[in-house]
Amino acid sequence: MDITVKLFATFRFGRFAAATRQYPPSTQISEIIDELQIPVSEISMIMLNGRHADPDQRLRDGDSLALFPLVAGG
Repeated sequence: MDITVKLFATFRFGRFAAATRQYPPSTQISEIIDELQIPVSEISMIMLNGRHADPDQRLRDGDSLALFPLVAGG
């Protein structure tokens, strides 16, 4: 199935900004996070088709997944 994965800020370094990638049916968000080697502790928000999502949520063909890192500043 085709999943569009969008990475923001520091998650893009050494990876990509956005890409449509192939995954097996019933892939969980956590599996994509693991594949991209992004520590779960560094994720501030997961969006699936524009809505908040949990890492254990299963994906469907055509879904759009966005991963946002923690942001520091002052």
